[in-house]
Order: sequence, then structure tokens, then C-alpha cells
Amino acid sequence: MSLRLLPFRQYDENDVINIFALNSDAVLANTTDDGSGSNGVFVKVSDGNFDQDVITYTSNSYLGKTDYPFAASEMYPSNPLTITPAVSGDIPLGITLNQTAKADENGEKLLYNPTKKEELQAVLPGQTVPVATKGIFTFSSNAFNGPVASYSLGGTVQIDFATAGTITGGDKALSDPTSGDFGVIIGTGSRNGGSGIGASTADQFSGEFLILKI
Repeated sequence: MSLRLLPFRQYDENDVINIFALNSDAVLANTTDDGSGSNGVFVKVSDGNFDQDVITYTSNSYLGKTDYPFAASEMYPSNPLTITPAVSGDIPLGITLNQTAKADENGEKLLYNPTKKEELQAVLPGQTVPVATKGIFTFSSNAFNGPVASYSLGGTVQIDFATAGTITGGDKALSDPTSGDFGVIIGTGSRNGGSGIGASTADQFSGEFLILKI
């Protein structure tokens, strides 16, 4: 599942950047995948050259068959300004609020179903993805490394050494433990049933979660 952010979150739209698209290498094939194109991925700028055109048009296999008679163009529009998952040592720009994917859970292209695209909290390849730079967010276990017991309340986090775009406890990183610290951990829990705020029935978000102020 490519949604790493749980519903509880607090942020201001003024702290959301709507400038960059996700790098094409990180785009998900479909919305059942989890990877660098998921939402809740920590990102950094990979192309910030504002001397480029606002939109670029190139041929793209995502369009499918385009060599029909009398077809005037097969150009696909993309935002040339891009972001990519942050790596160990980086201080990220923020987190993606939408997933970037080509198809839905049935393999149907989201290009032809904009309503479902919105329902799945997704953007198309090359489209601008909103990036939150500040706020309080709840991350599912796919967004961080290790059990929540290894994270300290009030502690910081780092970008994980092994998996770009995910986090690890600031004192648990495999890289320099003083490099790239950011955020404040304000809560942890588990959605594995039982009692308390984290109690839930089984769903795609079952498991531990982490609440982080960035």
C-alpha cells in the first residue's frame, strides 16, 4: 500500500510547496505498490533550475499506443522541476502528501480516471506533488525503520541509511549520529487492536505508528 501517512495530521497550507514533481525514477507502477512514489516520503530537490520552461513536452510510453493515422502529436506534459527521496545525512525539504503512480489497483491507468486518482490521493507521473514542509504527521510502519520502542519521545530522527525517503531514530542511524537530525517525536503507538487511541480492527494500516513534528 502506497499511503504511509495516517489520517491524523495538522499542517497549514501555507507550509505546503506546490512546485515540484517527483523524479520519474521514483514513480510507482500502481497504487498497491509501496516505494519512493508513496505519500509520506521524505524528499529533497533534485532539479531546481527555474530557467527551464514551465512545462516540458516529450514522448512517453505511459501514453500507450500513439502511432495512429493523422495523430498530430504524442507529447506528454511534465513539470521539469523535480524532487527525489532524501538519503542519509540529508535534511529533507519535507514529505509528499500524495502518491505518484501510473495505475490503480486493477492496473487501469489513472490518466483516464481523474476522479479515482483524486480518491486515491495520487498524482500522475510528471505532475506537481504537494510537499509539506512543516506540521505534525502520523507515519505508518512503512515510513520508518525498526520498532517504535527504539524511538525516544522528544528525540530527533534521521533519513534512514538503508532506504531513501524513510526515517530512523536519530541515535540509531548507521551513519554519523550527529548528521542530518531533524524533527521531534511526539508520540508512538500500535494499530493492532486492544484498547487506547491506537486500537483498531485489521486494515491496511495495522501495525505500529509514529507521530512526528517536522
